Amino acid sequence: MNRVTHGQVAHRQITLGQVALGQVALAMLRWIWSSLLWMWRSGHSFLRFLRGYVTRCLSRVRGLVHSALGWRDGCGTPGDPEVEDPQPGSPESGGGGGGRHDADWDSEEYRVDATDELYCDYDSTWDTEDSQQDTFRKTRRPTESNNYKFSRFEGAARDMQNYRHNYPPGPARQERNLSWSPGSSSNDKPNLEFYLGERRSLPDGLYINDFHNNWKGDYQKLEHVHTFIQWLFPLQEPGMNSRASTLTQEEIKAFCDSSAAKENLLKSYKLMLDFYGIVLCDENTGDVEKALNWRERFDNLDRNTHNCLRITRILKCLGTLGFPHYQYPLVRFFLKETLIEEQLPRVKDSVLNYFVFAVLDKRQRRRLIRFAYSHYEPKDEFVWCPKKIQMIWSMQDAKSPHLEFEPEVNAEHK
Repeated sequence: MNRVTHGQVAHRQITLGQVALGQVALAMLRWIWSSLLWMWRSGHSFLRFLRGYVTRCLSRVRGLVHSALGWRDGCGTPGDPEVEDPQPGSPESGGGGGGRHDADWDSEEYRVDATDELYCDYDSTWDTEDSQQDTFRKTRRPTESNNYKFSRFEGAARDMQNYRHNYPPGPARQERNLSWSPGSSSNDKPNLEFYLGERRSLPDGLYINDFHNNWKGDYQKLEHVHTFIQWLFPLQEPGMNSRASTLTQEEIKAFCDSSAAKENLLKSYKLMLDFYGIVLCDENTGDVEKALNWRERFDNLDRNTHNCLRITRILKCLGTLGFPHYQYPLVRFFLKETLIEEQLPRVKDSVLNYFVFAVLDKRQRRRLIRFAYSHYEPKDEFVWCPKKIQMIWSMQDAKSPHLEFEPEVNAEHK
C-alpha cells in the first residue's frame, strides 16, 4: 500500500484551494460582466446622467476659477475685467425675474469679436442694431475652428441667415426668380390660389381641402409622397418639386391679408404636427405638446430624418406667412425633447443647426440658445454661440447653480 506523506496531502489541499478560489473569482467576473451588460441595456441613461453630472461639476469649477481670477476664456486675458451680473429687469428678464440672470443681451458685455474661436460670419444672433448693416460680409474670414460640428453649423447658418434677412440680392434670389412653373406670368399667385381652393397642386392634382380631409392620419402617404410639402408650406426659395412655385413679395402680402388662406395654413400645420406626434394645444400662443401616439411617431421621425428638412421648411413658412409667434414654441419643444428627455437623437443636430436659427425674433432666438446651452452636455462640444458668451453663462451658472434657465414662451416681436 502506498503511503501518502504529509507534504503530498498539503500540496493537494493547496491545489484544491486554488481551484476553488479560481472558480469563485470566475463567478465574480461573470457577475460583474452581466451587471455591466444589464446597466448598458436597461440603465444606460444612468451612465449618461453620471457623465453629464461630472461634466457639469467640472464646468462649474472652471467657471469659479475664472471668476476668481477675473478673466474670460477665448479672447480674454488675466487683465480683463470680471464679468458683472446682469441687471434685474432688463429686456430678457421675462418680466420680473422669471428668466435666469436677467441678461441684457444688447449690452457691451455680449459683443463678440471676430477672433472668437466660435465666431460665425453668417450668424447675426448676437449683432447689435448698429452692426446689422454689415451682416453679409464681402470677405470671408477663415475659420479658426477645425471642429466638425462648427463647420456644419456654419454651413447651416448661411442658409438660415439668408432666410431671416429676406433673401438679399445674389445668386440665390436669381435662382428663385427662374423657378416659376411653365406658363406662369408675373401676375400669378399660384400658392395663394391653391390655399384659397382655386388651384390644384402639381403633380398630385389635389386641392387644399383634399389634403386636409383625406391625408390626415394617412402616415404612409405623408411619409413617402415628396411633392406635397412645397405646396402646403411654400417659401421664397425653390424645393425638390420643380412644379411648385416660389413665393413673391406680392403673394406674401396678399396671403397674410387673407383670413381664409391663413386658416387653411393653420390646418396644414396641424396636419403635419399630427404626423410628427405633436398637438397644437393653444392656437393663440402656438404652444404644443406630445400626442397620445408620440412614441410611434417619434420613432418614425428619428428613422426618416428627411423630415428634418420638412420641419425646417414649416418653420420658415410660419415666419413668412403670418405665424412667426408659432416658431418659438415648436423649437423649444424639440429642444426639450432632444436635450432633456433624450428623445430623437438623430434629430438633435438639425434642431440646433436649423430649427433654432429659423426663429425670426432675435430675442427669442437668443433665449433658445441659452436654454440649449443650459441643458447641453458636454459643454465643451457646444458650438452654437461664441465662446465668450458661453463663458459668461458658465460663470452665471457657477454663481447660481441651483437655478434653471427657463425662457418665456411669449416674447415681444421685433
